[in-house]
Amino acid sequence: MKRREFLRRASLAPIVAAGLSSIAPVARAAALPPHAFYANEFPSAAGGDTPFRSYLGKPVVLNFWATWCPPCVKEMPDLDALHKKYPGVQFVGLAVDTAANVEKFGQKVKVSYPLLIAGHGGIKLMRELGNKNGGLPFTVVFDKDGRYVRHYLGQIKPEELDAYIAGMS
Repeated sequence: MKRREFLRRASLAPIVAAGLSSIAPVARAAALPPHAFYANEFPSAAGGDTPFRSYLGKPVVLNFWATWCPPCVKEMPDLDALHKKYPGVQFVGLAVDTAANVEKFGQKVKVSYPLLIAGHGGIKLMRELGNKNGGLPFTVVFDKDGRYVRHYLGQIKPEELDAYIAGMS
């Protein structure tokens, strides 16, 4: 018997002798924790507080907006249409605005996704997510495990976001 074949058989002998059922599965590397953004909790325009971690388990499209931002308001119907097209993706509007302004706005413009309130603290949150100048609108995509995967600065191009979401599935 050749030396290589002898060593191969010798190294497999204890495994074969113990039986394959006793081989422990290889441990997977621990999954990365969700992005730190998931530790936040925000008041909802519908009332009550919403822990952002409640959105874990689905991809999330997070849109920073304000009632006084024309491009933000203009893209809301596109985001709403995508929200309806992709029920397995959670869309969230996070207002860099006051609760009173968002409540008044919500009476005029209806969207099917939740609107949360960040107030002026939203600017700091946007900067932490890569929007160094704090410009609006700003949209961030997280995967189902809460990992930051992409962002869009400025008004979204619905066909571009649509194609990206379709590719996530």
